[in-house]
Amino acid sequence: MKLGQRSSLGDVAFTVGDALRRAGIEAVLTGGACASLYTRGRHVSADADFVLGATTDARAVVEAMRSIGFRRTGDHWTCPGVRFYVEFPRGPIAIGRDHRLRPVIRVRRAAKTLALSPTDSCRDRLAAFFHWGDRQALAVAVRIALLHPVRLGVIQTWSLGEGSAAGWEEFRAALRSARRSRRRA
Repeated sequence: MKLGQRSSLGDVAFTVGDALRRAGIEAVLTGGACASLYTRGRHVSADADFVLGATTDARAVVEAMRSIGFRRTGDHWTCPGVRFYVEFPRGPIAIGRDHRLRPVIRVRRAAKTLALSPTDSCRDRLAAFFHWGDRQALAVAVRIALLHPVRLGVIQTWSLGEGSAAGWEEFRAALRSARRSRRRA
């Protein structure tokens, strides 16, 4: 896919993820861009974050990114004419204290990218809510849970392990309320 001014964040995420995958690079889409995919674009982010595997060759990343028109600009990657940028946050991949994540393969047209699962993307947003009080992140977590099957038991156990029993209860109440509103509509 050729990226340009009209490219969506999803277009960028899938193009980059697919180029990295084809180059044999393990890279997992996380953060706001992953949440954007699971909320069908209702959550907006300015960038796509990919966490690289521990044994990734930096030269291979440069080659893969250049092959799709991206250039390194400081600590992120930009592509001329594309409004979204790409970052590679330091790994290993984790959500809070949990390092036992199982990314999933997402497919769009012919492109494939490795991404957090809906459950892990929901937890990722909840981490921002629990640790920084980010209310928008709570709303995004609820939206993900409305649109995709998530493992609430896993989310609850993780929330309690993060010391966020109150945050878990608030998420659960917000999800119940959203489900009731949806049924009435």
